Amino acid sequence: MQQVVNVQQPIITPRKFKVYQHRQLDKIEALKKVPADMRFEMKVVANVLPFRVNEYVFNELIDWENVPNDPLFQLTFPQKDMLEPSAYQRMADLMSGKHTTNEVFDLATQLRDEMNPHPAGQMQMNVPHVDGEPLPGMQHKYRETVLFFPAQGQYCHSYCTFCFRWAQFVGKATRFNSNDADQLHRYLAQHKEVTDLLVTGGDPMVMRTRKLAHYLEGLLQPGFEHIKTIRIGTKSLTFWPYRFITDPDADDLLRLLERLVDGGKHVSIMAHLNHPNELRTEVCQEAIRRLRATGVQIRCQAPLLKHINDDPDVWASMWEKQVQLGLIPYYMFVERDTGAKRYFEVPLERTWEIFQKAYQQVSGIARTVRGPSMSAGPGKVEVQGVTEIAGEKVFALRFIQGRNPDWVQRPFFAKYDPDATWLHHLKPAFGEEKFFFEDEYSQMSAMD
Repeated sequence: MQQVVNVQQPIITPRKFKVYQHRQLDKIEALKKVPADMRFEMKVVANVLPFRVNEYVFNELIDWENVPNDPLFQLTFPQKDMLEPSAYQRMADLMSGKHTTNEVFDLATQLRDEMNPHPAGQMQMNVPHVDGEPLPGMQHKYRETVLFFPAQGQYCHSYCTFCFRWAQFVGKATRFNSNDADQLHRYLAQHKEVTDLLVTGGDPMVMRTRKLAHYLEGLLQPGFEHIKTIRIGTKSLTFWPYRFITDPDADDLLRLLERLVDGGKHVSIMAHLNHPNELRTEVCQEAIRRLRATGVQIRCQAPLLKHINDDPDVWASMWEKQVQLGLIPYYMFVERDTGAKRYFEVPLERTWEIFQKAYQQVSGIARTVRGPSMSAGPGKVEVQGVTEIAGEKVFALRFIQGRNPDWVQRPFFAKYDPDATWLHHLKPAFGEEKFFFEDEYSQMSAMD
């Protein structure tokens, strides 16, 4: 008879959540090791791009002996080159002299508007309408999937410096959210083609459990059988794992997830994990264990980012660690054409090379990951490689997801461009004037 071994679970001491924003930069003790001119640069950038970090992140995840090169430092603390040189100088000049809070805010607003705050048609093409009226806080880009932005979840435990949803955090004019659960449920009930609801933000895990339940428990009622999957996008597993262990309503959250699973829903935690160092703490690993015990699955996704993870060994290590902990590698994304992209973007050819070299290092069980994928206006476009066809060097591409489902899995080819970092930089190969989807996509754009 096989002996059952009881594995003792670690004792996690509760931790008070303490967060710092741009006005509290000087209160972060560890930053006193950073030169004064770098601290000023941080303040300049933090008045334009959102900054928020909690004490767990900077005390447990950052190696301060390796600053500024530490990847988690780069992931959370603003750097001068995240702004265009002229934009940085304008804000630095203002802050170096006499200025008012309103003057800083007004200039920041101007600079933000120049940074493509809502890429890929998020505001124009993705928002569903009922009787000609837009539904706030919802997006329906792909047939099977609706995104919902709960108003209470439109911030995070810490902000990532690369975040393509940075505009959610810098003012009401660019924010996108809803607190209308009834409207969400009515829309889903009327759209039987929808199988997946993605609750996103910000980070829905900053919400109290009762608020999250308000949006999700109704999907267990008759009439929502077509909603097969509930996805929750979150960074909390590594930026505040106490959410699942010692927060006052942590157990309530786990019971909610169990009820959804027991009610027949596939619940997937869409974990944003950018570097293997995020997974090394005992509290993170215990949060993962507790989450998996509810019956949910945890899928992991991240963009490839210069200064943070532009190394195949980093990705291979991260995928291997994810699999070891019972997580599913899901997506490698290309850094989006918004915000601080100039600081983080990597040419598409190099991105594909990193993916390929990382993929070669892992076993088949980690090769669930897809990418590199661009979440562009027409859909999710995967870079499958660089090759030569009929004497022409080309990018081989395909849609993983598309505004028109008929585009999905159709291969197409672009002229080789060593400097291209996004879909709109590419031109059709073989003398074609347009990519096969362009006319239809233009018609879709004109209708919105």
